[in-house]
Amino acid sequence: MFATAKAIQHRDPAAHSLLEVLLTYSGLHALAWHRFSHQLYQHRFYLAAGISAHLAKKITGIEIHPGARIGRHLFIDHGAGVVIGETAIVGDNVTILHGVTLGSRHITKGRRHPIVGNNVLIGANAQILGPITIHDNAKIGAGAVVLHDVAAGHTAVGVPAQAQPQQPTKIVQLAQN
Repeated sequence: MFATAKAIQHRDPAAHSLLEVLLTYSGLHALAWHRFSHQLYQHRFYLAAGISAHLAKKITGIEIHPGARIGRHLFIDHGAGVVIGETAIVGDNVTILHGVTLGSRHITKGRRHPIVGNNVLIGANAQILGPITIHDNAKIGAGAVVLHDVAAGHTAVGVPAQAQPQQPTKIVQLAQN
């Protein structure tokens, strides 16, 4: 968790110190609690895992099902209202803003939640629904409702979301007076 805290500090311009991240970031606390709940779930202590996840949700405002698989260095920024479903898989170095749902569209057995690749940014209140894949280096815009796969390096925006290739970032230098 220490490495995750350092990764968060590096990615969040509002983080003033590593100690601040460790003590005050609810996304980091939810992730640490999820790691414990997930271990219980992996060992088939489903009730204990569920109770643990429920307590984490009450304390952090972030709901991560103990069955969800979470990669390294997840950053849940301003995490209130984040929901990550049971069969969701989240890759490494993913950033999730508040109000995001990685949810299901069907009540069936098997994989019913999204797979999120590495280095993905998911904007506030985005809803990513169903057994779809958000490939590496994709961006999901705030408020988007994503119902289909998003290709690597694409940005998805809108309701329902439409994906477009990302444009190279242009650096504009303003003249100083």
